Amino acid sequence: MRKIKIGIVGIGHLGSRHLKVYSQLTDAAEIIGICDVQKERTLKLAHHYNVPFFADYKDLAEKIDAVSICVPTNVHFVVAQFFLNQKIHTFIEKPITSTLAEADQLINIAQKNKCKLQVGHIERFNAAFQFVQRLTPKPLFIECHRLNTFPNRSLDIGVVMDLMIHDIDIVLGLIKSPIKDLHAVGAKVLTSLEDIASARLIFEDGCVCNLTASRISDDVMRKIRLFQDNAYISLDYVQQEAYIYRKYDHRISKHRLPIEKEEPLRKEIEHFLTCIQEDKIPLIAGPEAREALKVALAITQQIWDNRKDSSLS
Repeated sequence: MRKIKIGIVGIGHLGSRHLKVYSQLTDAAEIIGICDVQKERTLKLAHHYNVPFFADYKDLAEKIDAVSICVPTNVHFVVAQFFLNQKIHTFIEKPITSTLAEADQLINIAQKNKCKLQVGHIERFNAAFQFVQRLTPKPLFIECHRLNTFPNRSLDIGVVMDLMIHDIDIVLGLIKSPIKDLHAVGAKVLTSLEDIASARLIFEDGCVCNLTASRISDDVMRKIRLFQDNAYISLDYVQQEAYIYRKYDHRISKHRLPIEKEEPLRKEIEHFLTCIQEDKIPLIAGPEAREALKVALAITQQIWDNRKDSSLS
């Protein structure tokens, strides 16, 4: 198979990681160029990886087959729309866009132009999660904790769209039932947007999910616990470890699941390239990313509605 010609737009924290991974996948991809408004830093990376620098992302269009978009969320739509209209396969870091209307437009353009549209919900490619998913859990109750130190990046969005949306996507992938009710609270601490948030999702099949996200923590934690009849599974995304706890007679046994650690971003990008080469639908395509965005927006809206109500009382 021929190599996929790749462009990368946005060479910040995530974009530089994309650049590193693509540079290692020399059998499947060829980096045609990178682009970022931070010219000096990007030129250094271009020199380091021996790839061309482009001052304007539009100049990449006639030279590439696919693009990784790692720009701030508020310009996801503008950049992705341009490339999809040029019939270029597009990978967008999460969230897909800022609004559902924008997400719908991208999905429609991708379908019309027969382009792959993949969104960077990276935890779907975590080895621990993929192993647990193969166990086909049927949780009755789920707890998700995603805590991070203050990032000094992605501050154009709140913690729900920045961090919690990962767990929203995971839960929606696990629970094949509509959401019946939603409750959310949160607070701004260091920025003008919510920096800490908690939400409860109640599904029509009876499953209940509690989600907590913070970007003002001392420690990093990314865990999910799945509780079901006579067992529960505890998964650590950072360590790529998972344990299953089962009831035997009147005792609880703990068993570590045999997980082989892998780099999630590499698996995610390899998946994108494979979908292009083999004409497959990405695991997290536009519609799945839209559903996660829909729930994240509803949680965010309720947080700020609650804060308005409390300030009036």
